[in-house]
Amino acid sequence: MTKKGGYIEKLLKKADKALQEGVKKADEVLDNAVELGVMTAKQASKTSKELRNQAKREREALQKRGIEKITKGITAAKNVTSNTQEDLEILKKLGKLRTNGIITEKEFQTKKKKILDRI
Repeated sequence: MTKKGGYIEKLLKKADKALQEGVKKADEVLDNAVELGVMTAKQASKTSKELRNQAKREREALQKRGIEKITKGITAAKNVTSNTQEDLEILKKLGKLRTNGIITEKEFQTKKKKILDRI
């Protein structure tokens, strides 16, 4: 009976050793997973910060371009307005020249058409 008892004891020791090795390997795998999770979280944080910075730069560039376009539009509108005023003044002067006989009706109408086409 001691033989059987010794055999079972050896078998239990082997099983215990195998379980301990399995637990040790499971702990190593778990440690690696935790380490990977920490690294992944750090990388995600870094990537998120980079994306926020990129979005901020793009927003600033869009704002700058928008302001430039608005400024160009305002300038163009001012030019059109001032040109229109100048054209109306020229028409008045041409009318006086026609009235005073300095230019003919045909010359007046030709100039008037060119000016009105610009407006």
